[in-house]
This record gives sequence, C-alpha cells and structure tokens, in this order.
Amino acid sequence: MAFFDLPLDKLESYLPTRTEPNDFDVFWAQTLRETRQFTLNPQFTQIDIGLRTVDTYDVTFSGYGGQSVKGWFIVPHAAKTQLPCMVEFIGYGGGRGFPFDWLTWANVGYAHLVMDTRGQGSTWSTGDTPDPEPDGSNPHIPGFMTRGVLNPNSYYYRRVFADAVRAIETARANPQVDASRIAVTGGSQGGGIALASAALMPDVVAALPDVPFLCHYRRATEMTNSAPYSEIARFCQRHRDKIDTVFNTLSYFDGVNFATRAHAKTLFSVALMDDICPPSTVFAAYNHYAGPKQIKIWQYNNHEGGQSFQTLEKIKFMRAVWS
Repeated sequence: MAFFDLPLDKLESYLPTRTEPNDFDVFWAQTLRETRQFTLNPQFTQIDIGLRTVDTYDVTFSGYGGQSVKGWFIVPHAAKTQLPCMVEFIGYGGGRGFPFDWLTWANVGYAHLVMDTRGQGSTWSTGDTPDPEPDGSNPHIPGFMTRGVLNPNSYYYRRVFADAVRAIETARANPQVDASRIAVTGGSQGGGIALASAALMPDVVAALPDVPFLCHYRRATEMTNSAPYSEIARFCQRHRDKIDTVFNTLSYFDGVNFATRAHAKTLFSVALMDDICPPSTVFAAYNHYAGPKQIKIWQYNNHEGGQSFQTLEKIKFMRAVWS
C-alpha cells in the first residue's frame, strides 16, 4: 500500500468540523446511569496455567445491562504494594484469548486488566463474552458495525463503551491496584474504545490509543474499501433511505467527539499507509484531543502500525507518566 491520504503536513493540521448531536453528553450520562444501576460484582479468581513470574486471575464483572463480561487480570508475582494499572481493550474480532498473550505490562511492573469484547472473539483470538442484547437489532451487514445502527440506544458500541467504563471500575475495585493511577490502551478497535473510555472516565491518568478505529466514520467510509468500515458503506448501499439515520447514530460513538472531552495525557500512534484506519481519521481525533498529547508516526506501515517498536514507546511514555 502506497501513501493514499493527505500529505503529512496537511494531516498534522487536519481539523475537520465535528458533527455532534445536541444531546451527546445527556445520552452518555443516561447510558452510564442505567449501567450503574446494576451491581458491579467484580470477581477475580486466581488460576494456574504454568506462568511463574505473574499471578493470573479470571475476571468477571457486570457490564451494560448487568450482563456478564469476562477479562484477565495479570500482576507481577507476589506484588507487595498497590500498583498502577493498564486497562486494555482488544482489536476488532478478537477476544481475550489466553493470559500468556498479555504479559508485557505485568513484566514492566504494572497491574493489567484485559477486557473481553462482547460478541467477538471468533476471528483471530478466542473470546468468552456473549452479547445478549434483549432489544433486538435491525437487519445488519455481517460484523458489528451496523448492529443496531438505526438507533443510538440499540447500537452495539453503546454496550461496548459502557462495558469499558465498568472494566475501569473493576480494576479500581481490586485491592492490588492503586485506584488513582489507571491508564487505558488498545489497538485499532481497542484504541477507539480506549479513547471513548478516557472521555467517559475523566479521572483516567493516561490514554494510549494505537492506530485507533471508530473515528471520523463518514470520511473513513469515503476513503477506504477495507473492512470493517466497509460494513457501513455496504449497509448504506443497500439501505439507501437510511444514510442520514446511520451517520446520526454513529456521531454518538465517534472518537473525534470523545477526543474533545478527554484530558488524560495521551500517546497516539498512526500509520501513514493504513488503509483500514486511514491516517486522516486518526489525526482528526488526535488534533481535536483536549489533553496533553503526543503522536508516534509510522511512515511506511499499514494497520500493523509500530507493533513492538510502538510497545517500547508506550513503556517509555508510561514510565514518564508514573515517575
């Protein structure tokens, strides 16, 4: 993939006009009130799968609608003091997998909570959390991008973002965690969820979204034929009379709108040849971000971004944040 989006100097100043519903904040306040009516009920069950440098826990908590959400909680073995915690969200289609898939942050010395993504986990890693939405859904393109998209109240990511807030609250409930030092991170879909959760939980200390998805939806559908954004375009191709309704719903879930409400220290990453999350969609969120910010640019990479190189940048960034 060659460069296909705006040149870098234009990306760095790209500040598109946001499309935001008047009741954006009311919608999310109501969503979280409804979610918190259910007892969080965080459960941490220690398991032994042969790892010796970390302690591993199977996590369950109540997410959106009181529905059960799974995760992993991993800490350095026999930690003696409360630790800062990284709460991590997963890329599109993936699930929590196995604890040994998530060893970086505990080996840096932090607690690490990984949230399973409801309904996903059958593409590139396994998941264990269903999406038992009782309200039903409109007909949708296979995948998650158009599930319930004709109404913000039924849209799939309303449930996921509410789960993410509860995951942060679950991390804080663990006695091994320093509740005042929580950061959120994730790549692609996980980056989009991290961005939303940093806005919805304003006392999060840091947010590290890598090549974030779920940002600047309309431009994304006009820039790329790649999935998952193509699910939206295909839905609009079939449901020609619903285009305005679709993008009105998506405006409640756009990372660009969340970015203006997020004040945590942040380290973004972007890949300039990324045809899945086009660079201008990432820069739209980054340039609108309200808090102290940095971005790492991977010039010749596609959606894989910086991979291990970016992990090193994130480790250095978090050492500075928590020093």
